[in-house]
Amino acid sequence: MSEHEVETLTRKLQKNVWNLTKDYQLIEPGDRIMVCLSGGKDSYTMLDMLLHLQKASSFDFEIVAVNLDQKQPDFPEHILPEYLEQLGVEYKILERDTYSIVKEKIPEGKTMCSLCSRLRRFTLYEAAEKIGMTKIALGHHKDDIIETLFLNLFFAGKIETMPPKYKTNDGRFDVIRPLAYCDESDIAAYSEIKEFPIIPCNLCGTQENMQRQNIKKLISEWDKQFPTRKASIFNAISNVSPSHLMDRTIFDFIKNEEIPVEQQ
Repeated sequence: MSEHEVETLTRKLQKNVWNLTKDYQLIEPGDRIMVCLSGGKDSYTMLDMLLHLQKASSFDFEIVAVNLDQKQPDFPEHILPEYLEQLGVEYKILERDTYSIVKEKIPEGKTMCSLCSRLRRFTLYEAAEKIGMTKIALGHHKDDIIETLFLNLFFAGKIETMPPKYKTNDGRFDVIRPLAYCDESDIAAYSEIKEFPIIPCNLCGTQENMQRQNIKKLISEWDKQFPTRKASIFNAISNVSPSHLMDRTIFDFIKNEEIPVEQQ
């Protein structure tokens, strides 16, 4: 990749994150943001983008990189601390053996993601409160959002996906997804350019025939045949017409009017 192409890609990602931040007011003055760093391409790119945003922003906010060491076999514990110390980023390593819990509770061949995600979330929320975080940043990107839409549509019977910003059920934190406007292909290319020290996951990363992988393959095939389809699907997520669906909890079809949010 030429120097011009690298600069173009970098600016594209930075612009996407900047626009998303403005559109959804992801970050506010005085925020303390827990950046959840897994060691994968997405979370490294998210941290990189947020550090750039922090330097370019007209107001101050803090970043604390947090990694959950799940005690996976052969996990290289030194990589993230060394990387973050080189950057001069404040960080915290949490230790909890969720790996053994997941392996014990989930039968061989069954999807581990749901339990693993719940255990991670509980641990991260607990830590966020202890160290005084106001927001929790996750590295989900545009492709994750589209895939989740179809997973819920095909297997859960609901139209739902990952919003760029939402409040936790207990109301303690805002969870934000700064890469929501970013394509996974751009993130992968950027990660290679930056030579991030990627740490593979030995849980979900080793499972075959997961439904998310099947959905990813389906969308990839669509993208080859119809290059604009993925963009159209993503635009549809923020272009919803409640009166043209069938959810009576958000639209009163008797009165023919939308139901106020506080009554939903």
